[in-house]
Amino acid sequence: ELDAYWTEVSRSVREGDFEGYRATCHKDGVLVSGEKKSSVPLTKALARWKQGFVDTKSGKMKADVKFRFSQRFGDETTAHETGMFLYSTVDGQGKRKEEYVYFQALLVKQKEQWKIMMEYQRSKGTLAGWNALSTK
Repeated sequence: ELDAYWTEVSRSVREGDFEGYRATCHKDGVLVSGEKKSSVPLTKALARWKQGFVDTKSGKMKADVKFRFSQRFGDETTAHETGMFLYSTVDGQGKRKEEYVYFQALLVKQKEQWKIMMEYQRSKGTLAGWNALSTK
């Protein structure tokens, strides 16, 4: 089930499906940034990220996100996942940008759907760190 959750997150980013992405987030979710030393409601982060979804959907840019994990545990209704994500974009001029980020996610299952309660983007990662992690 959690693999399906991350597959849906990736699909929504790749297709520029903002509503699909928002549906993966808990309404009271929190984004924590270790780099910025900040904590904000996910709703605020979503508002900031929305233009990227719009640009992806319209074809102005391409976006993708992939996940790899170092630790995954939980039960039937809660999960804590640790790993990295690779967020990549290609702009209209073909310029590619890749961002590796160490992250932790706290998820809850409500009404048969997983939702992210807390996304902790701990720090920047590297290709070597990415390659060291499992693809599942």
